[in-house]
Amino acid sequence: MFKNVRLFRLENPFALNASALAERLATRQFRPCGPLETTTLGWATPLGDDSAALVTAVNGCLLLCARKQERLLPSSAIAEALDERISELETSEARDVGRAERRRLREQVISEMLPRAFTRSRRTQLYIDTELGWLMVDAASEKQAEDVVTLLRETLESLPARLPNPRQAPSAVMTDWLLADSAPADFMAGDACELRDADDDAGVVRCRGQDLGSEEILNHLRARKLVTKLALNWNERLDFVLADDLSLKRVQVTDALLDELNDDDAKADAAARLEAEFALFALQMRQLIARFETIFGLSDAV
Repeated sequence: MFKNVRLFRLENPFALNASALAERLATRQFRPCGPLETTTLGWATPLGDDSAALVTAVNGCLLLCARKQERLLPSSAIAEALDERISELETSEARDVGRAERRRLREQVISEMLPRAFTRSRRTQLYIDTELGWLMVDAASEKQAEDVVTLLRETLESLPARLPNPRQAPSAVMTDWLLADSAPADFMAGDACELRDADDDAGVVRCRGQDLGSEEILNHLRARKLVTKLALNWNERLDFVLADDLSLKRVQVTDALLDELNDDDAKADAAARLEAEFALFALQMRQLIARFETIFGLSDAV
């Protein structure tokens, strides 16, 4: 299911049901790159090729999938072809190629190479929890998440959404968890963290495979370093790395949680299995966000 989670708070209740949302998404459905296009972005089926639905609705959550296709045209290949074109022109006409003509030749080279370039596709899943008023995006980077949110906003013509605005700074809270061994009972620190100097962003310590309660780690914290990323296990159900912007990376559902999928789910086709896994994951995220609301003081739900 989701490997990352980036949170966006919806400022208004989400009013569209699955059918109405699917109709909107169909207006921006994914299509492959044309011969002269470098990239396309549109909506695809979230449960893969075994399902034709653009929206999967489960327990008040609407699962979507954005698909991006890019033509792979390395700048080094363009530069090499351009140099050859310029060299041939300067040799045959015994003159120098000026800057404006060089730009025109570069555009010509790109237009000739694009139709032959390989393509690469990437899918980004996201879902809207209509009961809590949150949008969750499976994106490893801020830009990837913003691109998909922008696509959704353009598709719907309006989508007031913003990043979380916690009253308690997550870095300060996570630092206290390690320094004072005061994490709530349902959160257990793992063996990885990132520490940054409170006075110098360049001062970074990244730890993996270490005891985070050791004197070495504690001395860093006593020297005014703050925890900006922390590996956690929540309630023996989810493992993830929590960042100071409340994004989650390296999300994994524990075996204990997967055991809750019944035998019928395990034997179902791929689409039905994914839907069952999503239902289970979305329920856990709903409960986890409720904990974040309490711990970090997030704004009231819509």
